[in-house]
Amino acid sequence: MKVTSLSFPYGESIQWFSPERADSIQNAQLKDWLLATGSLTLKLKNLCNDFEVKVLGEQLTSPLATDTMIEETVWMREVLLCLDGTPWVFARTLVPQSLLDFKSQAFTQLGNKPLGELLYTSPEIIPGKIELAKFDTCSRLAKLATSLKQEISDPLWGRRRHFSIDTRHLTVSEIFLPAAVAHMKLHNK
Repeated sequence: MKVTSLSFPYGESIQWFSPERADSIQNAQLKDWLLATGSLTLKLKNLCNDFEVKVLGEQLTSPLATDTMIEETVWMREVLLCLDGTPWVFARTLVPQSLLDFKSQAFTQLGNKPLGELLYTSPEIIPGKIELAKFDTCSRLAKLATSLKQEISDPLWGRRRHFSIDTRHLTVSEIFLPAAVAHMKLHNK
């Protein structure tokens, strides 16, 4: 897999919408995965022998214009969630500076550990609503999938969720790559 930090960040300014408008998603399995409220990490781990987090990059940066809940410097982390060596999900986490000041080690020293394990096992972290997005076949994320030797024939779909810790919010975005969608279609899961 040829992925370098030279292209970090891979994410882009994204137009998110509410799940009530999810009727445009034709693939029922993908729609179920996008709207699932539990841990994506746990769900993915149950489908493979070897689950791996590949860090594409992480750094302090300014939030993108569409990240409206965060108006301060953020710790951005972009990763690939891989099942048996194949990237299935591109994920981006945005942690505001104020939350880093409060819980820095929990986020900045994850390394290759999945963030999902922290988010869904800590009682102080409260998941918020899910939002959805569609990525055209010419988007930066589609180009990332192509660089991973995954054929792009349909738009990519992703979800974003805000998590609260006290009065602070962090954001996690997860975009399903073609390998994940192909598996869903093939196995009806």
